[in-house]
Amino acid sequence: MVRGYHVILSVYGFWLPNDPRGSWSEFVRSWELLRFGSATKVDTRASVAGREHDRDMRRAAKTKLRYPPVQLSGVQARAVGRGFAESVSKTKATIWACSILPEHMHLVIARHDYVVEQVVNLMKGRATKALIRENIHPFAAYPTRTDRMPKVFARGHWKVYLDSDADIRRAIEYVERNPVKERKPRQTWNFVTPFDP
Repeated sequence: MVRGYHVILSVYGFWLPNDPRGSWSEFVRSWELLRFGSATKVDTRASVAGREHDRDMRRAAKTKLRYPPVQLSGVQARAVGRGFAESVSKTKATIWACSILPEHMHLVIARHDYVVEQVVNLMKGRATKALIRENIHPFAAYPTRTDRMPKVFARGHWKVYLDSDADIRRAIEYVERNPVKERKPRQTWNFVTPFDP
């Protein structure tokens, strides 16, 4: 039985639908990006981040995005964390681990009454509201025709189902170590609850 999820959220421009390492996308929506190849759909749940690929081509494709790829500053990451905390307080979701990095976030989320997709969408929504409220939204200079800013977060998310204590502990350890791998300090968030089987 599923007891939790390791969820990865990414920000705009982090992982393109035609990333040479593979993606979960079935098509490329932008003609400018399509010049770099069609969608690179993979069916694996295993990470493809470490696969060898043409880094120059990936960087060149990112220059054709409508907006610059998002790179959250430390101040923006803290605002995202405050938004996540608001969502957790409202939904009573249990978060066992969280790392907020410049281009993506890792969360270990306990199974909830809401489906995990709804929990994640509510967290993204609150994080976006926090960025707007604090006047640090990455796309504040790019309002659309409807006066809304482009979305900070990429569509959807990646998730792994966790069905044992060992799986949950392994995911928590991975998430807690993730900032260190990027030469950043470990993170502590007030909305994270220690795992207690």
